[in-house]
Amino acid sequence: MKITFRIQYRTVWGESLCVFLHQQQIQHTVEMTTRNGEEWTGVADCDFHSSEPIIYRYAVKLHGKVTRKEFGAIPHSFYPGNIQQHHYLIEDCWRDLPQNAYLYTSAFNHAYIPQQPTKLSNDAGRCITFRALCPGLRNRKQQLGIIGSCAALGNWEYCRPLRMKEVQPNVWHLTLDASTLQFPFEYKFVALQEESGAVEKWETRPNRTFSLQPLQRGETYLPMETEVFFEDVPHRIAGCAIPVFSLRSEGSCGMGDFGDLKMLMDWACQTKQRAIQILPINDTTLTGEWTDSYPYNSISIYAFHPMYIDLRQLPALKNKKAAEAFEKERLKVNSSSMMDYEQSTQLKLNYLHQIYKQEGKKTLASEDFLDFFRRNEEWLRPYAAFCYLRDLYGTPDFNQWPAYSTYQPDEIAQLCTSENKAYPQIAFYYYLQYLLHVQLLAVSTYARQKGILLKGDIPIGISRTSVEAWVEPHYFHLNGQAGAPPDDFSVNGQNWGFPTYNWEAMEKDNYRWWRRRFAKMAEYFTAYRIDHILGFFRIWEIPDHSVHGLLGQFSPSLPLSVDEIKSFGLHFDPDFMTRPFIDDTVLEKLFGAQSEMVRNTFIEPMAEGRYAMRPEFDTQRKVEAWFGDKHDEESLKLKEGLYSLISDVLFIPDHHDPEKYHPRITVQHDFVFQQLRPKDQEAFNHLYNHYYYQRHNEFWYQEAMKKLPVLTQSTPMLVCGEDLGMVPGCVPWVMKQLQILSLEIQRMPKEMNEEFGHTENYPFLSVCTIGTHDMSTLRGWWEEDPARTERFYHNEMHHMGGTPSPAPGWLCKDIVFNHLKSPSLLCILAWQDWMSISERLRNPDVEAERINIPAHPRHYWRWRMHLTLEELLKEDELNQTIRELIEDSDRE
Repeated sequence: MKITFRIQYRTVWGESLCVFLHQQQIQHTVEMTTRNGEEWTGVADCDFHSSEPIIYRYAVKLHGKVTRKEFGAIPHSFYPGNIQQHHYLIEDCWRDLPQNAYLYTSAFNHAYIPQQPTKLSNDAGRCITFRALCPGLRNRKQQLGIIGSCAALGNWEYCRPLRMKEVQPNVWHLTLDASTLQFPFEYKFVALQEESGAVEKWETRPNRTFSLQPLQRGETYLPMETEVFFEDVPHRIAGCAIPVFSLRSEGSCGMGDFGDLKMLMDWACQTKQRAIQILPINDTTLTGEWTDSYPYNSISIYAFHPMYIDLRQLPALKNKKAAEAFEKERLKVNSSSMMDYEQSTQLKLNYLHQIYKQEGKKTLASEDFLDFFRRNEEWLRPYAAFCYLRDLYGTPDFNQWPAYSTYQPDEIAQLCTSENKAYPQIAFYYYLQYLLHVQLLAVSTYARQKGILLKGDIPIGISRTSVEAWVEPHYFHLNGQAGAPPDDFSVNGQNWGFPTYNWEAMEKDNYRWWRRRFAKMAEYFTAYRIDHILGFFRIWEIPDHSVHGLLGQFSPSLPLSVDEIKSFGLHFDPDFMTRPFIDDTVLEKLFGAQSEMVRNTFIEPMAEGRYAMRPEFDTQRKVEAWFGDKHDEESLKLKEGLYSLISDVLFIPDHHDPEKYHPRITVQHDFVFQQLRPKDQEAFNHLYNHYYYQRHNEFWYQEAMKKLPVLTQSTPMLVCGEDLGMVPGCVPWVMKQLQILSLEIQRMPKEMNEEFGHTENYPFLSVCTIGTHDMSTLRGWWEEDPARTERFYHNEMHHMGGTPSPAPGWLCKDIVFNHLKSPSLLCILAWQDWMSISERLRNPDVEAERINIPAHPRHYWRWRMHLTLEELLKEDELNQTIRELIEDSDRE
């Protein structure tokens, strides 16, 4: 079989093109040649099967190394078909993502059944294969067709078009015998009614013209793949965001579960919402205490938290006494206004242990379980062993385990054999994960049947005492701390405590770790949120001796040399600029009456009236250790003051090259900056702005483009990015190029010098919301800063008179409607904000609705709905109001 590829692509000196093609296990690379650096040709002579599709992508090489490759989720393809068609002439153009790539995702497509292309008879010696991309036809019970100006194409008669075959999701092919066509001819693509085949929609563009040089016998010509568009109203969807643990039903166990998630979908359908967004649902069981309620600190990127098992879907306990005792406790814990993490999870686990003894042996022997185990063994066995060892040794910190502290696959395989006495305890975790898989898969199927986009959440970090850190430590810098620089969430930055990624190691296997993670998500979700997408450009890396995030630096980054610092007109004095500035004035301002105690205990005098931290207190971790478990108000204030002293520096030496430096983030608010002369302050600000907003743009763009195209196109899910905080200029470039949906929040505008965003100007490829789980609710925000609220009320909502407080229902309804009217593809509002429009039904306690406070590292994640889902489904007035708001905003 001979294949000739032709493509137009402008290269620069030293670059060349090639084609990577494969068919099942057969792979081949075709080097291409050119005469002018623009028109490229390559010829393959391969032994491919005639019945299987050939998939291929183009790539650019520089000095023999691939520097760029088409990254779209849909590769080029064709079906060889009749074996006599031995020479294929293919015209192509470079294509990464199709236009409106979101329409090709699983969020907007129902189940796909592949269709084999029509095979022509042996007499068809010369053929033409039309290839087109057209999404969403299946959803409308339509097919793609071709109609044209010659008899073989129906002579423009609407009832005589030719049907194309959907050979891959949204990819349509049709092969015709060239001898039946009259050249040149005109044609159009049309949308056909699935059953009758009649034309329902025509392309609105001018007729396409086809002219072709004569083909030799045995040749098939494939013109360029075409993206086909019809004049359809763009999809715009409304939805609800809520943590699964926050759901409340009459039958739940003090926290939401996967059964409650199904009931939430019923409510979504009733109100015409078509999207549900949840927080991470991975297992976070480290200690079994309430601190495990933090959903972004998982012990596994694959395993789900047992707390989400719906016990109602399990067989009843045969022990009636135990069943009655459980039901009594369940009713008690379910009546709580907030989630009691420890009590609820322990109650559930006790029940699950009893069910496991009753049903486990039968379940583990079932063919369904064995199939699940075979497909998930790679992660399931280490996870179950980790949980067993965590329980056995009383700590998730594998470094402290007396045995198995270093992961050895053979040892763990032996530990997990059915003959081992530990097997029943290990298999308990197999059993739990199987139940979770079955229940979440049922939720996913239910969502697809109801046309609901189910959106998951992929945290940026992992716990340093997690299965992944134990099994695959080479992928991480376990001595680092990931976090975020100061922002509206936290003035001192955020220290998540997660290890940072070893991107160099991940790049070597084409980010297999991430691709496996995304593939697991795709089994259940049709869309996902990339938590802190900025971390794929650069992460805020905090030294292990720091508690706050102020002494961090971006990694990777381009630190400044001393000569570069001087080039900005700033004299570099390391003694002054890299050490904390402490004098009596600073002490009095920070500590007041405690100043003398600080002098005598934590600092020592230097020359010229300055002080230095004593060696035993010269890092924040040392200070933290000295205070131990002292949590009284006076101790906390003193400790925070000492943290501020330590971070009061102008420059931070680079973690990897101490001869280079980073300007300390937001140092302009600190005492050391005030010591600079006005001229030096101006020079520092010039340097600072260049460093944080200009210096790294191209560098970070390249870093992101190494990773994100591979990851975002590895599954059919719709990709949404949480792009909040200190956003480099290159982030919008990448997100636009990869068609990743941005996050738009009115109180956190993207434009400089704007206090509030303008919902009417949001980009279409975005998720519009009033606030995230890290922020106060709409009603909570309304009461936080009265002066700012007043400006919003008058300048943005254009109301006159006094600003009402608390926010009345009518005002909340107006704000909700303004967000629904935005151009954003998705408008996903927190459940609390949907409820704010009803003064009768919303929670009277505004503060009780807050999910998380990022400035508090030990925040207890325990918010629950104050209504049950059963009650919510019966609230006809509220549900009708929400339905009308969505309809009036022209959302689906």
